Amino acid sequence: MSRVPTLRIAQDDAADELLSRDPLALLIGMLLDQQFPMERAFAGPRLLADRLGVETLSAVQLAECDPEVLQRHFAGPPAVHRYPGSMAGRTQELARALVERYDGRADAVWADVPDGATLLRRLRELPGFGAQKAAIFLALLGKQCGVTPPGWREAAGDYGQEGSRRSVADITDPASLAEVRSTKQAAKQAAKEARAARAGTD
Repeated sequence: MSRVPTLRIAQDDAADELLSRDPLALLIGMLLDQQFPMERAFAGPRLLADRLGVETLSAVQLAECDPEVLQRHFAGPPAVHRYPGSMAGRTQELARALVERYDGRADAVWADVPDGATLLRRLRELPGFGAQKAAIFLALLGKQCGVTPPGWREAAGDYGQEGSRRSVADITDPASLAEVRSTKQAAKQAAKEARAARAGTD
């Protein structure tokens, strides 16, 4: 990362310390941010590193790990994720892709990208990263990690807007975490009401 931020995503000193210095941990945290509380998802890499007995996560180590062993590490207790088995598999797929395409370096995904559109494309090509997850992570890199290629805000869409409280990219303290959670809950409620309205007109 172009600078070392002091991230406060996990709201846990040890977990956030790892996220702040280990690009792979940050990428895995984003991968785990699905059907799980945001702060717990981003605390997952710290749990995983502790169970592997390492200070910094290694894509090579994760790629080569026995899948059953990795699943046990994810299972805990406490579990790294609500769905430890499937997320262990996705994490290993991500690690293998990084080894194959980026020499095992997570930060190589965003190093020297010419523009935001290229970075978004690279992120979307990673296992487990759909359009929304890629855009959110791009916004996180731009807003908090100093990765700001030309057009990054446009590539991140609404998540790149300055001052927004839409995603993990905007979490810097407990207050902003609460704001982001409120925004996400409101969006879910609006979507639920829209589905109900459509069903009522069928």
